[in-house]
Amino acid sequence: MADDQAAHISRTSRDASFTAEIGINENTPLLVTGHDVSETTTAYESSVTADTSGDETQVGDAAEDDKPLPMTQILFLCAARLIEPIAFFSIFPYVNKMCRENGSLEEADAGFYSGLIESLFSLTQMLVMVFWGKAADRLGRKPVLVFSMAGVTVATSLFGMATTIREMIVFRCLAGVFAGTILIIRTMISEHSTVKTQARAFSLFGFSGNLGILFGPLIGGVLAEPTTQYPDIFRGIPFFEKYPYALSSFAVGAIGFVITLVCAIYVEETLPSKIAARRGSEETGISPPAPAKATMSTWELIKAPGVALVLYTSQHIALLAFAYTAVAPVFWYTSVALGGLGLSPLHISLFMGLNGLSQAVWLLLVFPPLQNRIGTNGVLRVCAIAYPAFLAIPPLLNILLRGGFTLTFWISAPILMALGCGVAMSFTAIQLALNDVAPTPQVLGFSLVIPEPG
Repeated sequence: MADDQAAHISRTSRDASFTAEIGINENTPLLVTGHDVSETTTAYESSVTADTSGDETQVGDAAEDDKPLPMTQILFLCAARLIEPIAFFSIFPYVNKMCRENGSLEEADAGFYSGLIESLFSLTQMLVMVFWGKAADRLGRKPVLVFSMAGVTVATSLFGMATTIREMIVFRCLAGVFAGTILIIRTMISEHSTVKTQARAFSLFGFSGNLGILFGPLIGGVLAEPTTQYPDIFRGIPFFEKYPYALSSFAVGAIGFVITLVCAIYVEETLPSKIAARRGSEETGISPPAPAKATMSTWELIKAPGVALVLYTSQHIALLAFAYTAVAPVFWYTSVALGGLGLSPLHISLFMGLNGLSQAVWLLLVFPPLQNRIGTNGVLRVCAIAYPAFLAIPPLLNILLRGGFTLTFWISAPILMALGCGVAMSFTAIQLALNDVAPTPQVLGFSLVIPEPG
């Protein structure tokens, strides 16, 4: 009732203002000509329309900001996010040993080839990422996502059957070619979220990625060389004796197949033009014309306000993160005498799992309140200060082992690594910054292409 009265008072005030503006008073004749009526009616309608359009726009913007996060779709996308880190990190516990066996290499030479194979995934991914971004902007997010997931699943399943370094390189590059999932999932989560919900949405996104970092190495380390680790079950099976790392790859492939199937059935399209086309078709029964393509070139996108600085920052973060990702497994595998930690594949998988779990905790529990308090820029500054200390941890651990402080090593290593993994908050922070500077939703997928290293 109160709202109706307020609306009536507003309309009455507007009518009074209008009559005053056009000179109507108590002396004005009640019978006027048709021309006068037409002019008066048109002027009044224009006044009302102009007065209410601003209110409607403000209400629409407020409603958009208050839109709840579609948790079911976010969880499906988080499940899809698992595939790439599981595929990427599952080989890390055994890739050094696999290179030595397939290439008959010395320990000192294994690091070069294992680092090369690890890096080729990200390198090939970088080379084709623009293609995936433009395909997602043109064909739709969902079909490109499902196709990418299927390609990574198949290529990773084949990696464990490689018997030469050349085959390892081919299968790793093939997986990188199809690895466009992270880009598309980021875009879809951006389109599902608002300014108020994006921090929570991308915390879940980061959390799922770190679950992949947790489970990928565990799968790789626990299931590698099954005839040696589980002789009662697998000894005497010729296939696993010939391909000692196939079981790990097959397990990753099975996980990828299930998630791909679920996403193909349940994930919803988020490309604005596709949603508008579907709604128009449902309402009218007529398919609307194909939407125009996003016409921004790469250079135009880079010149947009704030984009260049955020892109540089994202590349700097990616350089630090992926340098550590590539070097750490080699460092852990290398003997103490040569400067490493001399860990077994199983211990390497446990260390990497600890990294993933620690990063997940930081992103899920610490990042949202910290970002609310000090802002996205503040989080990036804190991580920038912490990164040098984090990168200094491995050499310090080697010094402990060289000095014979084994017990101190096993106590301090997990604690230092868990604390250092807080730098992973920089990934989610830079994602929020990228969302903020993306010029339009139609080129969001293309916007996220440029800084995406892997």
